[in-house]
Amino acid sequence: MLRLLGKTLRTSPSTRTCATLTRNTKDIRPEEYDAVIVGGGHNGLVTAAYLGKAGKKVCVLERRHLLGGAAVTEELVPGFKFSRASYVCSLLRPMVFDDLELKKHGLEIYLRNPNSYTPLLGATGGPGSSLTLSLSHQDTADSIAQFSKKDAVNYFEYEKFLGSMVDALTPILDLSPPVISSWKGKSLGEKIQMIIENRKLIQAGIQMGSKSGDFYDVVTAPAERLLDQWLESEPLKATLATDSVIGAMTSPKLAGSGYVLLHHVMGGIEIEGIRGAWGYVKGGMGGISDAIARAAHAAGAEMYTNALISEIVVDGSGAARGVVLEDGTEIKSKVVLSNATPKVTYLDLMKKGVLPEDFEHEISLIDYTSPVTKINIATSRLPNFLADLVTDGKPGPQHRGTIHLNCEHSKLIHDGYIDAVNGQYSKRPVIEMTIPSSIDKTVSPEGAHVIQLFTQYTPYTLAGGRSWDEATKQEYANTVFDIIEEYAPGFKDSIIGVDILTPPDLEEVFGLTGGNIFHGQMSLDKLFFGRPLSKYCDFRTPIKGLYMCGSSCHPGGGVMGSVGRLAAQAVLQDKAC
Repeated sequence: MLRLLGKTLRTSPSTRTCATLTRNTKDIRPEEYDAVIVGGGHNGLVTAAYLGKAGKKVCVLERRHLLGGAAVTEELVPGFKFSRASYVCSLLRPMVFDDLELKKHGLEIYLRNPNSYTPLLGATGGPGSSLTLSLSHQDTADSIAQFSKKDAVNYFEYEKFLGSMVDALTPILDLSPPVISSWKGKSLGEKIQMIIENRKLIQAGIQMGSKSGDFYDVVTAPAERLLDQWLESEPLKATLATDSVIGAMTSPKLAGSGYVLLHHVMGGIEIEGIRGAWGYVKGGMGGISDAIARAAHAAGAEMYTNALISEIVVDGSGAARGVVLEDGTEIKSKVVLSNATPKVTYLDLMKKGVLPEDFEHEISLIDYTSPVTKINIATSRLPNFLADLVTDGKPGPQHRGTIHLNCEHSKLIHDGYIDAVNGQYSKRPVIEMTIPSSIDKTVSPEGAHVIQLFTQYTPYTLAGGRSWDEATKQEYANTVFDIIEEYAPGFKDSIIGVDILTPPDLEEVFGLTGGNIFHGQMSLDKLFFGRPLSKYCDFRTPIKGLYMCGSSCHPGGGVMGSVGRLAAQAVLQDKAC
């Protein structure tokens, strides 16, 4: 009998909650802070650390019982520590890692090898072959050659091509976008000053200019077209195509999915000497937030949990001057930074009439559509894949990377997207399985395992206006489990506990509007100087003293930390506090 741990679950405290660093809101001091940060997600904590290092008195307010936002570790089943939302690490910016001395503050990341494993069903539904992409050139080539000798060569050329795009684009991840409209009306001296301030951005643009044609093709084309140009084998193309849709309500057949693919290969952090590799954080993803919180604490930041904010206070002069908690406590500050989504920040936490009507209207149009359901599972043993059976019950290479299911051909991904567009959850969902306990022994009891499923497509609202009730969630989970059973018979019998987070659950638990993990779609019109709006892409807002520091800003979603750093820089540049 499956245990469905629904959204009413009362979780036990995690070992990665920074409990010794956080305070109770009743202890908040009445004096004014330099900066109050709305939301203790990883970006908010990064902002706090940078401002604290600059000598500012900072207060972080998190509505949940633990810090970290979507990068948290929670012990939902006794002995099993789940990375409940975000689940793997690579995108964390090296500058943030170094500046905040995260290694010194306890961050440890285990390298994953192989990167991915794709078991395939045989023609009769029985054992099939498998595809493994590892850190070994020869092993990867041999695995691909099972399907296409041509692809065994071209894959590495494809990787080199994408790598050149990443090398050109990466510097921009650490730079603040210019507000293009602000150029108009400036004096010559002011324009020269703007050029000087944006010289690094201009240099990055020049570097990218040599690849502008290729870059334009990648970010605007459907990912399917890009993959078809380089490769021919369906299992390989389908495996790679998953990166073009993760977290996005799109299909590899749709324009713009190429950028989503590119975004997910822009890893920067070095793991065991390998730059851009993907890894598991020791103790779960809360280990990242824990280390950042320790850096912020060392810099003097005060951090409060269970701090529910009801209003961002705007004074008579139109400037942000603090926040009010739901219990009526007012916390004054010179500036406010919001790590929440634009919808929550502007439409939920600010009084009507404070913002310009046209701005409110633009904010209301931001697309938060999400296809994601995250399923966390405690199991008594590893899944045993028919394509690569193990006899000793110990983790093999097939258990260590991202395991891609339903990747026999790319059409399955598009079919799942069409199901969701029609208000149905996918009949054969995109399933990315990770098993951090295959490497990290701290997250599960001996012999047992933590299994994380990142699945799509699941619409926020089902056809006919139906909501996700517990029965429907269980129905969808059973669909996913039945599919896993095809690849690894006996999987369902190993399940001890389950946590299912549909888009409405991701919204309720983590404050992710619409369940969107990126704080808004990563569509072409919402990148760089269009994110979240073209007039306010530099972390500033129409309200003096109010800044944004969450994933709705450049460079977008993922556990990167860049947004938090750039937002802190904007505050310091303005000498706002």
